[in-house]
Formats: sequence, C-alpha cells, structure tokens
Amino acid sequence: MKRLALIALALALPGLAAATDYTVQPTGSTLAFHGTFQGAGFDGHFGKFDAAIAYDPAHLDTSKFDVSVDLASARTGDSDRDGALPGNDFFDVAKFPKAHFVTTAFHQNGGTVTADGNLTLHGVTKPVSLTVDFKPTTAGATLDVKGTLKRLDFGVGGGDYADTSVIANDVTVTAHLNLVAK
Repeated sequence: MKRLALIALALALPGLAAATDYTVQPTGSTLAFHGTFQGAGFDGHFGKFDAAIAYDPAHLDTSKFDVSVDLASARTGDSDRDGALPGNDFFDVAKFPKAHFVTTAFHQNGGTVTADGNLTLHGVTKPVSLTVDFKPTTAGATLDVKGTLKRLDFGVGGGDYADTSVIANDVTVTAHLNLVAK
C-alpha cells in the first residue's frame, strides 16, 4: 500500500506548478539600507550578497527567497560610520560575518504581496516582513523588496549606541534585483 502511494505521488508531482528559479545579475542589482543618525538620514548598501530566488506570483506557495549578506561589505560613504559598522558595537563581523534571510510564507492582499521570513543578524533570529514588487521582463524579471526592521531587536548598536535619539531604531532595507531565469 505504501509503495502504491509513493507511485501515485510521483505521478502527480510533474503536474504541480513550481516557482521559477532565478539567478541574480550583479549589474544593476542592489541591497541597500537607510537609517537616521542625529536626525539626519543616511543611505548605505551591501557590496556582497547571494540570493537564491524562486518566484511565481501565481504560485506563491512554491516561491522562496534565501539571501545571505556579507556584513563586512556595508558602505555608507562616511569613513567613520563605515569603519564602525563591522566592529563589535554594530555588526561584529569577526563573530557574525553574515546576515541570512529565508522566507517562511508569501501573502497577497489585493495588489500587494508580502514575503514573511526569518532574518538572522548578529546571532539573533527574528521575523521580518517585506513588500514584494515583481515585474517580468523580456530577459527575466526585476524584483524590488522593502521592509523595516528594528536594529536593537538584533542587538545592533546596543550599549552606548542604544540611544534611539542619536541612532534611530528603525532601519529600512530595500533591494532591487535584476533576475534571469535559470
């Protein structure tokens, strides 16, 4: 009986719709963040990240994002800030060199798609939600995502830097990815 069930499952699998696997094209793709320091906004980006993207807006149940970020590649254009971010007070890249985001579910509400997932940053894993804007192109697709996280939830910039009147707790993360189907 068990063997018959396995055969039936194997025959049914080819009929199931699966999300398309994509490769991120480095040219034109960005992973960025925005924060506030002493009331003034600043922008930064990560120069090195890997993303495994499987996505189909018609089949969100088979879609998945798996993103790893090299935290030492963070740049803001300010040498003091860029020197501090990899250190113990912020990302502590010697101990936690990567951040990792993996989706757990996608939800559609009208025209808005939300990707729920778990972000591991600075040794802490917390849920994070991102809005998703996926646009097919002749060469593949573009994928734009945006979400806000609380840096102190992850222990980033704690201690002397926990004062949210100096460094805001909210950090907005955005990505624009140029994708090509595998």
